Amino acid sequence: MKTLARHQDRDEILRRLRGVRADSTARWGRMNAHQMICHVGDTCRMGSGERQVSRATGLAQQTVIKWIALYSPLRWPPGVPTVPETDQESGGTRPGDFDVDLARAIALVEAFAARAGVRAWPDHPIFGPMSEAAWMRWAYLHADHHLRQFGQ
Repeated sequence: MKTLARHQDRDEILRRLRGVRADSTARWGRMNAHQMICHVGDTCRMGSGERQVSRATGLAQQTVIKWIALYSPLRWPPGVPTVPETDQESGGTRPGDFDVDLARAIALVEAFAARAGVRAWPDHPIFGPMSEAAWMRWAYLHADHHLRQFGQ
């Protein structure tokens, strides 16, 4: 299973991020490429505990859905809503200069992956308590989902 904890998987995500252009067209969803870049950065901040987010969870999300999302071979479906704090149309980081925001997202993915070995991880807003391994898996899958959204 791919995870940001493995160098080759992290490098794959970073290469694909670098392939996103401001005019990349979405295959689904309402975000444009620039919003997606900011969203990926915001979720790295969320996972490192730098960005506080509201909880939107229940027992099913913290057990069955979490297992399916993280460990089944199924790809994440389009249209799953995010929490307001990582939604670029509400509380998420507003896009500014594309190149600056892309460089920031890349740096945030790298910093997130470098957190390996840190003992304290925040709760995920939907999946609740997660281990380092689960966060690293989630971060890979989340970035992969949005990169596929833009053909990367």
